[in-house]
Amino acid sequence: MKTFKVVSLQVVQNDELVDFDIVDGLIINKEDGKKTWLVETLLTNDHIEFFQEAQQKSEDLEIQVVISHKGNDPAAFMTSIRCIKELGANISIMFEGKLKKQKNEYAELLLDDLIQKGMSGEELLQAFRDKMVEKPRIPASSKAGT
Repeated sequence: MKTFKVVSLQVVQNDELVDFDIVDGLIINKEDGKKTWLVETLLTNDHIEFFQEAQQKSEDLEIQVVISHKGNDPAAFMTSIRCIKELGANISIMFEGKLKKQKNEYAELLLDDLIQKGMSGEELLQAFRDKMVEKPRIPASSKAGT
């Protein structure tokens, strides 16, 4: 198994990203032959209802996490919530899931999305630079062509 620090968490809800400020986080590649990952995040307990409702739906939850450094590309996972534990003023959320795509695809998907929006030249270059820092989710319509 390999472990890494999680520095940010986003949950995809209705094709939009919901950002969660995390207190701490850890991600584990189980290296179990099934490509399973565990993601544990420590959040303030004011988010408990959101995650309890998501867990009760028993549906997969798409999350994006940035691992190790804020400048890294987000890694997208299809997960389920395995456990929610209250720890004083915080909650621990344990996700289990599989990696959706390799991070090196992100720049290509972003560039394709910006070009499809009609950008070119300096406008394209500046938007690309800005978005590579922001790391927004690429709309599903952009992914369909790849």
